Amino acid sequence: MRNGARLGVDAGKARVGVAVCDRDGLLATPVVTLNRGDATIGELRALAGEYSVLEVVVGLPLSMSGAETASTADARTLADELAAAIDVPVRLVDERLSTVSAQRALHQSGRSVKTSRAVIDQVAAVIILQNALDFERSAGRPPGTVVDQHGGR
Repeated sequence: MRNGARLGVDAGKARVGVAVCDRDGLLATPVVTLNRGDATIGELRALAGEYSVLEVVVGLPLSMSGAETASTADARTLADELAAAIDVPVRLVDERLSTVSAQRALHQSGRSVKTSRAVIDQVAAVIILQNALDFERSAGRPPGTVVDQHGGR
């Protein structure tokens, strides 16, 4: 297991949920929900610097069959832009069902989806990052694929 904090990102068209983990890579915690717009990449770059992260993990929303969707293309675009803007690796990791899991967890804790939209994005980012950490710990290798800083994978 590599040592160092990581940023987890749940990319949506309207909002971007962000989580961070401790330097030992044990536990992911929510940080913030950003409104998606022109400032998003700069805000993510600032957070990566603030937490001195080893890498950024961006969730890649695939369909249950593994096929790409419109949301997949949107997450790839954000990951490409972020990779070009920061000096640490950006990884794309499969995030199937992270938002559904986040909604279920909030519902079970007594919160409604309607009043928890911003929190759902943060919880989804936590789930994405925690799954990536757990994968690396069990597989002995980093999760997902690294995004090329020049726009390729």
